[in-house]
Amino acid sequence: MRLGYGEDSHRLIEGKPLYLCGLLIPSPHGALAHSDGDAPLHALTDALLSAYGLGDIGLLFPDTDPKWRGARSEVFLREALRLVEERGGRLIQVSLAIILDQPKLSPHRQGLLENLSRLLGLPLDRIGLTFKTSEGLAVAHVQARAMVLLDG
Repeated sequence: MRLGYGEDSHRLIEGKPLYLCGLLIPSPHGALAHSDGDAPLHALTDALLSAYGLGDIGLLFPDTDPKWRGARSEVFLREALRLVEERGGRLIQVSLAIILDQPKLSPHRQGLLENLSRLLGLPLDRIGLTFKTSEGLAVAHVQARAMVLLDG
């Protein structure tokens, strides 16, 4: 068994799209990032990579490389899953926390879970998804923390 941990955060600015778990969430503010700024998928990517000592998202997909400008984060997650599977790893369970003050995410819970299930190839009961606010400490900010459990 292997455990992996990852986290990511982005500043939010007006006029940018807000992508979370691969879905576009209606919001006047989105992540300032080189890619699409999907903090939950970035955290999951790092968690998968860390479980096998493969570095982090910045090592594989550096923000200095123009080919990743505006890239959808599913690309990063798919590559991390491929690298894990190449080493005999099998994803068993995911725990993901998203920290965001606005917009409220509870109306999007089912869609986020279903998209994570699709992207990760896991049944819904193997995905823990929690929402938190910063309690006003970082209102123009999105953060995600992820843990993964793998066999192999």
